Amino acid sequence: MSAVRAAKQALRRELKRRLAALGEQEKRRQSAAVSRQLFRHPKYVSSQRIAVFLSMPDEVCTHQIIENMLQSGKSCFIPRYKSSGSHMDMLRLHSLQDMETLPLTSWNIQQPADDDTSREEALSAGGLDLILMPGLGFDRSGNRLGRGKGFYDNYLERCKRHPKGKPYTIALAFREQLCQDIPVNDNDVLIDEVLYEGDQ
Repeated sequence: MSAVRAAKQALRRELKRRLAALGEQEKRRQSAAVSRQLFRHPKYVSSQRIAVFLSMPDEVCTHQIIENMLQSGKSCFIPRYKSSGSHMDMLRLHSLQDMETLPLTSWNIQQPADDDTSREEALSAGGLDLILMPGLGFDRSGNRLGRGKGFYDNYLERCKRHPKGKPYTIALAFREQLCQDIPVNDNDVLIDEVLYEGDQ
């Protein structure tokens, strides 16, 4: 095993411990603070086509963000992960009601069904202006530690080949997810900005 891979695995274990120790009330409080900062962010305000993750319990809650996007008339795209491999598409979400009826995967993540061909895929049409990124850990240089599947790194590589180019990327983080340095290799794509409470 490479030194970088071993360092990533050790850091993932540490970050999972930190997140497990974070209480529900504190997660809700920080999620609300990060959401408020995002709503004022010039990139969010000016973006029309935005991809956002449907949050898991150990991630910044995105429900309020999705609600705001839909109310503001922005086009909202959500991930559909392929369980085999590292392929991901960003598919159009039409409403909060639409979100509530999405099926659950074996990973306990809501996403459009594999046989759902009715939704617009972001890169097959107008591309994306902004991607709101999940992750386990981040540093202030824009390095990100994901869950090890490579979904977002591969998707950002595909974005670069789209006529619109790579969208701006903002990671949404709890303060506990900030690290001094994230170990990276050549396949890891830098993110533009990490948004967390207290980062004004």
